[in-house]
Amino acid sequence: MAQQRPGRQQDGQQDGEFEERVVAINRSSKVVKGGRNFHFSALIVVGDRNGRVGVGFGKANEVADAIRKGGELARRAVITIPLKGQTLPHAVRAGYRGGEVIMRPASEGTGIIAGGGMRAVLELGGVRDVLAKSLGSKNPINVVKATMAGIAKLRTKDQVLQKRDISSFQSFTTLS
Repeated sequence: MAQQRPGRQQDGQQDGEFEERVVAINRSSKVVKGGRNFHFSALIVVGDRNGRVGVGFGKANEVADAIRKGGELARRAVITIPLKGQTLPHAVRAGYRGGEVIMRPASEGTGIIAGGGMRAVLELGGVRDVLAKSLGSKNPINVVKATMAGIAKLRTKDQVLQKRDISSFQSFTTLS
């Protein structure tokens, strides 16, 4: 049997752990000799509500096919959110094209203070307490992609210390 790459699934294997949410559906039309041809695009967010979330943008001639394609693309693009308890480890500001978002950690019990596409990404990602604001574009595609860019910027304390290679500086702190 062929060796499988980590994180990938074999054909026919069902992934029932992810919850799927449709954030936006767009209809575009093309005028042709016989009338209009309609095409649909769907922005889908999937997540396990436990620190993993992905976004997909599917396009097809039918709404159901666009949603299915978006879900498949989202499952392939899943990233892990580094959480600190039930909130974010630090404040982050990120943008994608015209959309810009600010996300800040919140105390326990605050809930998700965010709107639209940001709320879907944060809820399905497992963040339970966060203060978030969308600036600039109100286009859900840009807002969701800016939110994902912000999540990609997040680092835990351990990740930062490891990148700085603090173990080599331990001798300086013990001397003082």
